[in-house]
Amino acid sequence: MRIMVTGDQGYIGAVLVPMLMNKEYEVIGYDTGFFSENLLKPLEEDYKKIKKDIRDIDKSDLDGVDVIIHLAGLSNDPLGDFSPRLTEDINYNGTMRLAKLAKECSVSRFVYASSQSMYGVSNSSDELDEDESVKNPITAYAIAKWHAEQSLHDMSTKEFTVTSFRPSTVFGASPRLRCDIVFNNLVACAYTTGRIEIMSDGSPWRPIVHIKDVCSAFIAGIEAPSSLVSGRAFNVGVPNGNFTVREIAEAAQKAVPGCDLVFTGEHGSDSRTYKVSFSRILTELSDYYNPEWDLMMGGKELVDFFDEINFTESQFRGRSTNRLPQLKHQINNESIASDLRYKI
Repeated sequence: MRIMVTGDQGYIGAVLVPMLMNKEYEVIGYDTGFFSENLLKPLEEDYKKIKKDIRDIDKSDLDGVDVIIHLAGLSNDPLGDFSPRLTEDINYNGTMRLAKLAKECSVSRFVYASSQSMYGVSNSSDELDEDESVKNPITAYAIAKWHAEQSLHDMSTKEFTVTSFRPSTVFGASPRLRCDIVFNNLVACAYTTGRIEIMSDGSPWRPIVHIKDVCSAFIAGIEAPSSLVSGRAFNVGVPNGNFTVREIAEAAQKAVPGCDLVFTGEHGSDSRTYKVSFSRILTELSDYYNPEWDLMMGGKELVDFFDEINFTESQFRGRSTNRLPQLKHQINNESIASDLRYKI
């Protein structure tokens, strides 16, 4: 099977592609290359790669492709807020262009990396499920993800299976590490500074999941029968996968013994609190998705990774592990234009 992974040179793609290749899938990468240089550790990348903007994909790029796992896009709320117009253009219009061409080219399956951000701020203590829970996308990123997911599922047919996976906030080591996501940020801060500061009282809830378990979910999306996944969305997480910010911070502290943990409480009780249900993926896809990672394992993995690469505070705070500063650097250096296209 020939699988195209868009966004193969991002945080998740750098872990997903080797997992696919270890399963002897043939991989084609498709990535504009914004973060290709953000490589903290050598990575075997002996597969076909297309360096191209997702907005410019054409049928020739999809020649011989059987399945697409679509990761590419502006990857979180800060990047989305950088330019709401470009977020819609890339994350919605680019996604729909890719899917329509894929369907025309007889690609059999389209696995979409969606987002739990579409749930917005929850006013309920209940766990949010895929279909019945209210969707309240607030940011440009969340709105684009929700609209794309809806439009994509409308395209699903017997010949073109579309499925969406909504990961919890991801954590874990990757050769193209991100420190602008919560657990990675806290462990990296503890490791490089010896201190963690939490601005809230630590009471808000967050669902989080390890990067390898997320990749396993995407692989389940291509291996599970179409009847189980077609036109459906799945929250991606683990049993008991909702944690308070305090629990996440305490796990980071345990990963780096001796570091200080301080709850300043200056922001009070953060209103951005929500819990997510993982019942669907854990039951209906149990033959294909079996998560293995918890916070303690992930914290140890990150510390071992930091030891291996001699991770520094400048890397933790700099553009090599934070996506928005990397984009701004390339714009300021005039390597990419304000519309996030590379200059020729």
